[in-house]
Amino acid sequence: MILETVFVEISPENHSKFEAAVKRGVAEILAKSKGFIDFEMHKGIEQPNMYSFLVHWETLEDHTVGFRESEAFPQWRGIIGEYFAKPPTVEHWDSVSIR
Repeated sequence: MILETVFVEISPENHSKFEAAVKRGVAEILAKSKGFIDFEMHKGIEQPNMYSFLVHWETLEDHTVGFRESEAFPQWRGIIGEYFAKPPTVEHWDSVSIR
């Protein structure tokens, strides 16, 4: 399982519209994508205009190829992208066992 982290800045006047758009985009696009497992969104406390997404995918390729190179990605960005104050930062993470 791979964790995708996304950090994106949203102008204060767009917070509620952005949150509604993300909810719609997850339901209509992400949840139907191959390899998608789950999604969380968090809003910054120290930086209240920053949001983070935590998205679990079965494999890295499910996100980077299966989703990003599909018709679903421009649909997803079409729903949420207009609210970005600047482009998001996206990184991928792998689990590390500490047992």
